Amino acid sequence: MDKPPGNRTCLYSTGQLDAIVTGMAHQAAGFLVGRTQIAIVGVLRRGAPLADRLRERLASVHGLRDCLRLDLQIKRYADDLTLLYPETQLTENAAHAALDLEGYTVLVVDDVMYRGHSLLRAVEYLARKQPAEMRTVVLVDRGAAKLPVRTDIVGVRLDVAPTDIIECNVPPYEDEFRIDLLQPERAGEV
Repeated sequence: MDKPPGNRTCLYSTGQLDAIVTGMAHQAAGFLVGRTQIAIVGVLRRGAPLADRLRERLASVHGLRDCLRLDLQIKRYADDLTLLYPETQLTENAAHAALDLEGYTVLVVDDVMYRGHSLLRAVEYLARKQPAEMRTVVLVDRGAAKLPVRTDIVGVRLDVAPTDIIECNVPPYEDEFRIDLLQPERAGEV
């Protein structure tokens, strides 16, 4: 997919983001003290490889090695914030239909918290699986949520103009792990 035109600025590089994810794992470990059943759920697309990175840090730095890893497919917006679906769509994986999370502490991981539609849909779905506790984890919180969902663990908070786009570049979907700010060209600008 071609990147939209506009002024693009790298806000965070790979090295900076690796340190941020390590910090997020440290925050998560604080919530997970004494928990024996942990599930890490990535929101597809970019939330899934972020969940993998978080899981790896929890294992290597904090010794939490037996975490269940799942992904949820949820769609509402395209990466450029173009509305794809008027209602947030969750596609249930057939293997998750009978999933029992009773007693689990669940971490729901996504790349960007924008309006809250995707995270709210994920939390609603997972709540029906009866977890003991659920926490939300995002790499970027734009501070623009319109729905009653909060972020428990945040890598960075970026308050940007509503027309600006936060691009989370996460391998394997992009070559380099980075966060860019895209300020789209305005009509009449050259």
